[in-house]
Amino acid sequence: MREPPGVPVRVLPVIVLAQFAGGSMWFAVNAVMPDLQRDWGLPASAVGALTSAVQFGFITGTLLFALLAIADRHSPRLVFLACALLGAACSALGATGVGGFDGLLVIRFATGFFLAGIYPVGMKIAAGWYPQGLGAALGWLVGALVLGTASPHLLRALGTHWPWPAVMLSVSAIAAAGGLALAWLVPDGPHLPRSPRLQWRALGALWSNRGVRASAFGYFGHMWELYTLWVLVPAIVGTRLAGAGASAASFAVIGVGMLGCVVGGLLVRRCGGARVAGAQLATSGACCLLAPWALGAGDAAFALWLVVWGVTVAGDSPQFSALTAANAPREAVGSLLTLVNSIGFAISIVSIELFAQLASRYPLEALLPWLALGPALGLWMLRPLMITAR
Repeated sequence: MREPPGVPVRVLPVIVLAQFAGGSMWFAVNAVMPDLQRDWGLPASAVGALTSAVQFGFITGTLLFALLAIADRHSPRLVFLACALLGAACSALGATGVGGFDGLLVIRFATGFFLAGIYPVGMKIAAGWYPQGLGAALGWLVGALVLGTASPHLLRALGTHWPWPAVMLSVSAIAAAGGLALAWLVPDGPHLPRSPRLQWRALGALWSNRGVRASAFGYFGHMWELYTLWVLVPAIVGTRLAGAGASAASFAVIGVGMLGCVVGGLLVRRCGGARVAGAQLATSGACCLLAPWALGAGDAAFALWLVVWGVTVAGDSPQFSALTAANAPREAVGSLLTLVNSIGFAISIVSIELFAQLASRYPLEALLPWLALGPALGLWMLRPLMITAR
């Protein structure tokens, strides 16, 4: 995207790279889960508990950061730096295996808590530099988070013979480097928005404001599908591949979501955010329903199905955030975004736990189509915004 006047060329690339680096902590344990299952004798369903711990930590962090107005009272880039370093320390501590599985659950919760100072705060930093064209900037930022989330699978693929703690330590170093780079190279923007403390009354806009209700519930349907699919990707690619090949494929399926975020952001000006989000949500929902056929199809069809699903399952995320911000009352934008994100991640915990447990009892062919319930609900609720966009 073209830089606005007065914005240094380095700003967006550095924010994007820092977001990528911080996001690498999100699924670090998922990438080494086969090693943990082997070394610690964990059941397959343990991946759901560990991922849910991160999600719960993120929910707790976002609410606490909002209640205390952390990023409003302090420099957002310094908040980002502190959380990147503390999150990196958590990942490094996880590499020690201290406390076994229970200790790892606590560490993953803490990691999610500090991610609350990376993902939302990174968007706030971008808003300080890009008061116009924020939708396109968010496409890059959320895309970087998606790619960062996938990166531990790439590290696992490149370091097939590494012990699993080495992967965790590598993620820790990447996250710390990203925080340091942002704090050093990106000053606080001249248009840094100031928002009030969390306004619990803003929750009423989820029901009373037609536009907010449409985008928020569209996002909730999206969150039912997104993280659960990412948790199940290793099992899906594991039906065809093993070892380094499976890790590389998992990285590709999750990481290709960056393309959906970036291209979706570029299409907003021409098509409108609601149409872009709706088209991607409908496509990812169709991929859920196609799972029984695709899992038994040839390799080319199987790969195409996963690539399309990976692109569209993440690509609508920045547009839902932009739509909610655009339709929210001006005095409650920050509060509503915080609450909508928190509810969405709570929904993802329910979905992850449910599907992780069911995956140990039922075949993927019978399970994956039920992920389409989220996109179906999201599309139904998003209709008012899609209609007015015509």
